[in-house]
Amino acid sequence: MKKRLVCGAVFLIILGIEVLIGLFVRDRFIRPYLGDVLAVMCVYFAARIVFVKKPRLLSIWVTAFAFIVEFIQLTPLSEMLGKGSVLSIIVGGTFDISDLFCYLIGGSACLCFDLKIFPNVENK
Repeated sequence: MKKRLVCGAVFLIILGIEVLIGLFVRDRFIRPYLGDVLAVMCVYFAARIVFVKKPRLLSIWVTAFAFIVEFIQLTPLSEMLGKGSVLSIIVGGTFDISDLFCYLIGGSACLCFDLKIFPNVENK
């Protein structure tokens, strides 16, 4: 239960930061790069609340999910969803290889967090 509370608190903090970045930051580093790193971390900690076992694998799955969403941007799906819809916002509209590196950084940060904060969790 304690692990879920910690992960829930981290999720809410990251979500709050993401919302603030989305509303107020218009730059060329924080919004596009740090925002992508934090997006993966936000999804990870939301999933970590539900999936307590196998946290090491979870960081890999969340990063893979982010990669899949990014590669979907190469297809016409984002155009078919229509601008402004929730799904089009999640999928995004422009593929950028630098996003993949940001996702790797975010997934790695989640893995490091788990190894440091919860070192005795088994990966079964």
